[in-house]
Amino acid sequence: MNREAIFSDGTAEYRIPTEPMPGESVHIILRTAKDDVTSACLRTEGDDRVVMLKYRTDDRFDYYKTTVRMNEDSFIYYFEIQSGPEIVYLDRFGVSEDVRPTYRFCIAPGFSVPDWAKGAVMYQILVDRFFCGDPTNSVETDEYNYISGHVHHVEQWDRFPKEFDVTEFYGGDLEGVRQKLNYLKSLGVEVIYFNPIFVSPSNHKYDTQDYDYIDPHFGKIVHDGGELLQEGDGDNSHATKYIRRVTDKANLEASNQFFADFVAEAHRKGIRVILDGVFNHCGSFNKWLDREKLYEHEPGYPPGAYISEESPYRDFFHFYNDKDWPYNGSYDGWWGHDTLPKLNYENSESLCDYVLQVAAKWVSPPYNCDGWRLDVAADLGHSEEFNHQFWNRFRKAVKTANPQAVILAEHYGDARSWLSGKEWDTIMNYDAFMEPVSFFFTGMEKHSDRFEWDAVGDGKRFEMTMRHCMSMFMTPSLYCAMNELSNHDHSRFLTRTNHKVGRVAQLGSQAASEDIDIAILKEAVVMQLTWPGAPTIYYADEAGQVGFTDPDNRRTYPWGKERTDLIDFHRDVIFLHRKSEALRLGSFMFLETGRHLVSYARFTSKEQVIVAINSGGDSIEVALPVWQADVPWNCTIQQVLVVYRSGHSIMPIERAVEGGRLVMSLKPYTSVVLRHIS
Repeated sequence: MNREAIFSDGTAEYRIPTEPMPGESVHIILRTAKDDVTSACLRTEGDDRVVMLKYRTDDRFDYYKTTVRMNEDSFIYYFEIQSGPEIVYLDRFGVSEDVRPTYRFCIAPGFSVPDWAKGAVMYQILVDRFFCGDPTNSVETDEYNYISGHVHHVEQWDRFPKEFDVTEFYGGDLEGVRQKLNYLKSLGVEVIYFNPIFVSPSNHKYDTQDYDYIDPHFGKIVHDGGELLQEGDGDNSHATKYIRRVTDKANLEASNQFFADFVAEAHRKGIRVILDGVFNHCGSFNKWLDREKLYEHEPGYPPGAYISEESPYRDFFHFYNDKDWPYNGSYDGWWGHDTLPKLNYENSESLCDYVLQVAAKWVSPPYNCDGWRLDVAADLGHSEEFNHQFWNRFRKAVKTANPQAVILAEHYGDARSWLSGKEWDTIMNYDAFMEPVSFFFTGMEKHSDRFEWDAVGDGKRFEMTMRHCMSMFMTPSLYCAMNELSNHDHSRFLTRTNHKVGRVAQLGSQAASEDIDIAILKEAVVMQLTWPGAPTIYYADEAGQVGFTDPDNRRTYPWGKERTDLIDFHRDVIFLHRKSEALRLGSFMFLETGRHLVSYARFTSKEQVIVAINSGGDSIEVALPVWQADVPWNCTIQQVLVVYRSGHSIMPIERAVEGGRLVMSLKPYTSVVLRHIS
């Protein structure tokens, strides 16, 4: 039996429709070599055997089909293929002689993700570090006190972040992003993912102070005034300038209106906007708690739960001591952090309702955001059962308000229980993208905490890891998964190419830029823009920014000092991705992997894209079996991109496919992308 010819997946040519509703019939298709098999069956989770009938053939392949009517339940299946006495099985991992329940195909009737999110080019922005467009709204030195001292405005834009950086503000804001929208559009960005932008005392804003409003330090301050804190004074009830800026409704409403206008302008330029939702915990400054007594004497604000036992927000938090009011500091903090109060959903239906209203509000007019990224989503609540119940309600609230909004969650490990079709659309793709890619190209763990020499260039290990981890997704979730090389929580990919283990505290800021390898970054970008999912660029990666893990990875965008050659490279690869249906929605197949070699195909019946990457210092001779990806047996295929150590080229070059194979020499540190149109 020709096992290499056997193929099926959840894309539009092998499952029609790809995202069926309950009661709808689905055509499921299997490909085999022509005249090669005796029978083909679809096997269900209940071990039923459905005979598939050959319905189409061409010069190389036979196609078998069966039709299944969906009900309300997930439909689990795999394939059984027989040729004489030989029997093999096809699942999401691949062809095997064994039945493997872990890797079966799954259809969740009624589950769909927005079409725009599949393969969308995203760009992540930590607003404070991107660009300052309005100096009048910047946090001022001594404006208030947080954690270890007074906040500080950094005057030098390109100064390295300090080891403790939470209270250091560089002045980036939404007006700065607005001014750079044309740059993002020219780069090819289709979606902006913002780190949190709601009112918050930190520069990263994962400690929300007010979910109802955009922080005026990012938006508009129309009523200013008040006093800064005096030296040695840590009492924020004296921080009258900060209190006015973040509690005055004129500032808050002006900032919300500015953001609504920003999203409308971004949409006009063809750029969508995703918000970061931190709903597991809030911040100690939050108006529901008000530990800092910012809202205590402000008109229009009910007393916070720290202030009064009679607060309407009393049950939003769990207090260990019920006798400490006023100013009860015995509340539960996430991982014990008193600056991050854990939200007490199980004991407060009003909290659940409030957060669900927030979830719907920002994806509805006048803001019209295009989705949520959910911070530490698996931690929300105090039990797994409640966690799933809440995210089910969250999905209903968001999708009712905006059916085209995407819901993607931060998650490490197996997320299948949340990706069953009733909760999240997808996740930040650590297991099936960032980590395997980092180990293959650099040998580095994503925090730069470990270096594994044996992992560098191990194509087979990469393939097996990817096959396993990609099999944990249903197809719709995989094709909009956030595929990142870097982000705000991990070292920048370019720094990982120097193989320096450690963090800025041990190694120093300068070490992040030492011995880096741009050629390896470029190869990883080629993979990022040709892999199934939504390629997501962390701001300034495209400009050559470096940094060890948090907070060093949050360096500012180097305006005026960008690596323009790297930006041009990103623009060319993004353009290649955006104009290709196969790269956004096509099937995926590994071709050959080996030492420093990874090659694969993305294909539809009309377009076939072949990617071959040599991550090592020696040339590799390859004969890629491109026939497996529907490339004609004998034809010419166009090389549309070649990336090598000294540069890249998008000059089209014709290459020959003979006998179903593409034979070529991959020079050291070279990536090649080829495209055939049928």
